[in-house]
Amino acid sequence: MLAAMPTHRLFVALRPPRPVRERLIAAMHGISGARWQDDDQLHLTLRFIGEVDRHRAEDIAAALGALHAPAITARIAGVGLFERQGRPHMVWAGVEPAAPLAALHRKTGQLLARVGVAPETRAFVPHVTLARLNRGAGPVAAFLAQHSDLASPPFVFGHVTLYESELGHGGSRYHPVARYPLDTDATSAAATAATSSQVCAKPSASPK
Repeated sequence: MLAAMPTHRLFVALRPPRPVRERLIAAMHGISGARWQDDDQLHLTLRFIGEVDRHRAEDIAAALGALHAPAITARIAGVGLFERQGRPHMVWAGVEPAAPLAALHRKTGQLLARVGVAPETRAFVPHVTLARLNRGAGPVAAFLAQHSDLASPPFVFGHVTLYESELGHGGSRYHPVARYPLDTDATSAAATAATSSQVCAKPSASPK
């Protein structure tokens, strides 16, 4: 539900389940001056939209209702760093596999384009932001080395959420506007087909 404001700062994201978020939070330490995310801020951004008026926000919410895509079985895979103007800006946890996440990113962008949202120009890197770094934060090398093998068991992204971001003195707060279910049956069918394919493709033992 949209807040009662004339403009709305929106983005589209996937929300990891609680056990995965708890695993990420447990890793959030070891960088001096870092602004670590809290539980409510942990998400994988599919598309940042930005500031729009209420009419456009309602059009965006309606357009995303046409999203049809399979749920995605994913996992946390390592950590990384984004830089800005040559200095550390953000540390993040990677999410794999990239291909189905990128496909969902593209589908989301196509729906948003129908209501006049400009195309995304930045490369899509599936990740969950762990911390934002001010100019004096760091160093980060030890954190990146320590958590290079950060991982989680497989989990399912079962829906996409349109969020509204509210800027405040304590950082951004994110409020869900609408949720759009993904097709969990398609995910189960794909997993079954992949397992069957692997069984069929397994070579027979060589005769002795």
